[in-house]
Amino acid sequence: MDDVLIEKIKSGNDHAFRLLVEKYRNYIFHAVYGVLRNEKDAEDAAQEVFMKIYTSLPQYEKQGFKTWITRIAVNHAIDIKRKKMRRQEEMNVEYEEASHAPPGESVEFLVLKRERQNILRKRLDELPENYRGVVEGFYIKERTYEELAQELDLKVKTIEVRLYRARQWMKKHWKEDDFS
Repeated sequence: MDDVLIEKIKSGNDHAFRLLVEKYRNYIFHAVYGVLRNEKDAEDAAQEVFMKIYTSLPQYEKQGFKTWITRIAVNHAIDIKRKKMRRQEEMNVEYEEASHAPPGESVEFLVLKRERQNILRKRLDELPENYRGVVEGFYIKERTYEELAQELDLKVKTIEVRLYRARQWMKKHWKEDDFS
């Protein structure tokens, strides 16, 4: 259904885009609201996201539309939040230290990362055996290349190559929708 609409939109059918907006309006709103936590900001951001989706459609390659638009929405909302925080910091220069967020990653990023780790953990057995150890070590146990090289008694370059090949294998054998 989405692919048919997308093809119509790419060939200039504005009505098809309106149908797509109607279908995903609430979904996109909730995705950006989850980051921004402000209804008015989320409404504005959702409209901007649909413009980004419209202008980016030529680059879409049928790899899980919902995942693709979610990424656009969340990234846009994070950008807005960062700009807002920057403006606040500029207005409160004399209280600069108090206005900085603690170091670390956003809650949304951590939640998405944890979900992906859980999915990967469940699907680890599907990976070829020579990739399993490096994927588990890097993505689930969050080891560095150097730590993995020591643990697995391999060279750092070998770790890099195996991770690269594992990612290629996953792209080829797993759909992006498997992770949404």
